[in-house]
Amino acid sequence: MEPLLGVKLTCLFALLALTLVCGLIPVCFKWFQIHAATGRHRRVLSLLGCGSAGVFLGAGLMHMTAEALEAIESEIQKFLVQNQTANERNSSEIADSAQVDYPYGELILSLGFFLVFLLESLLSQCCPKMTGPPTVQEGEWNGGHTFELHSHGPLPSPSQSPLGALILLLSLSFHSVFEGLAVGLQPTVAATLQLCLAVLAHKGLVVFGVGLRLVQIGTALRWAVFSILALALMSPLGVAIGLAVAEGGSEGGQGLAQAVLEGVAAGTFLYVTFLEILPRELASPEAPLAKWSCVAAGFAFMAFIALWA
Repeated sequence: MEPLLGVKLTCLFALLALTLVCGLIPVCFKWFQIHAATGRHRRVLSLLGCGSAGVFLGAGLMHMTAEALEAIESEIQKFLVQNQTANERNSSEIADSAQVDYPYGELILSLGFFLVFLLESLLSQCCPKMTGPPTVQEGEWNGGHTFELHSHGPLPSPSQSPLGALILLLSLSFHSVFEGLAVGLQPTVAATLQLCLAVLAHKGLVVFGVGLRLVQIGTALRWAVFSILALALMSPLGVAIGLAVAEGGSEGGQGLAQAVLEGVAAGTFLYVTFLEILPRELASPEAPLAKWSCVAAGFAFMAFIALWA
């Protein structure tokens, strides 16, 4: 037990350090501020943003969604097996035919998607100045003409954190807790190291993309640092919870609740990825093939990491 505990504690600090370093790099260096960039510098930052959008797309589809669907299906099957042993045979047959074939995982993902959609709609209804409809306005980028998205109302100040960034942080925080929980629950040293390395391989790029996103939307430095710090603490928190659960017992309904929360988080992440991040990065028609290549490269990397994660 002592070597296993030492490995898990090492993984805890490794997850914390990697998240802090990768998340704070774009926040603390002015080179990543796209609003102050011009010419080739601005073009490179735009393509870097497209690469991070591809990473978000791959993380949402290949990791968060896949893991959530698998966990929900597994927990529902466990729940049905427990009911079959407690109930009569005829009732278990009804449960098999009525519940197993229904796409509960996809339903939970959709609930997360529509939850953020509802929050965006309520915010647009109550505070239209913060989420005014986008208009196309011509500007200059790298010596040529481009089209940028602007709001009819005044742009939100850095203190007014956009809802999309907040939802992105919350969904990634949920996912990070579950990743850390999985690491903390591993029964052997080899399994713990393998899972931790797989998490580290994709977590660095994802958190770097989060930091870059916070910088691009104009988040104040202290709030950006606080957001990265809070996100960095989520995986170690999950590892600590996993260590505590491994020492004691776990209830059967606890796994199902965890799977449902992970599914909702995956649904919110998909909303932010498809309706917030990708449209913003692809708003300008400049260099469309280069942007497509960066998005595809980011997605391909996350798909490759999914072989081990």
